Amino acid sequence: MTRAAQPEPISIPGPAGSIEAIIDRGAEGLEDAVAVICHPHPLYHGTMNNKVVHTIARSVAQLGRPALRFNFRGVGHSSGSYADGVGEALDARAAVAWSRQRWPDAELWLAGFSFGAYIALSIAAAETPARLLTVAPPIQRFDMAALEPPVCPWLIIQGAEDELVEASAVETWASGLNPLPELCLLEETDHFFHGRLTLLRQVVTGFLAGGQAC
Repeated sequence: MTRAAQPEPISIPGPAGSIEAIIDRGAEGLEDAVAVICHPHPLYHGTMNNKVVHTIARSVAQLGRPALRFNFRGVGHSSGSYADGVGEALDARAAVAWSRQRWPDAELWLAGFSFGAYIALSIAAAETPARLLTVAPPIQRFDMAALEPPVCPWLIIQGAEDELVEASAVETWASGLNPLPELCLLEETDHFFHGRLTLLRQVVTGFLAGGQAC
């Protein structure tokens, strides 16, 4: 693993106007993969600076690859306003398109936390990532069962003590999917991973490096 370089703030074009974003890079500067990371719900203070999103981005950077985290429309300096998940999915696809133009030879690692996990999964079938990472997918708040599962390796990370997303509901949903995703259930872990970010980083890097996640 490498030490991460300083984050680079950027603005990318989106369907509702400019999208505020940050690139986190590893000092090694590898460009064979790039991660695009979606943040939690905009109406509940979700931003690209959320500590779980930041942990995922730094994990990617420590593996030497760039990570692109961005603010959905209406968040921070991103143009527009909340659009019921539909517009946010378009924002995510715009971020993916920008990353593919910037790193044309890189495979896509797509990730999201909470509402961002729903958005990441909602675009995965169309964007065909090489790896998909969904953290605390909000199975009880959105119709995730209607979304098409990806064919790539897919890891679901879920806290056993999550107060917002029922762990048993995630387990039931995941067990009925085809192809079957890998589910990593973390004991003594709440929705926001208080005191568990180091463990989260270990699980994320293990999965993205192609090894054992948990």
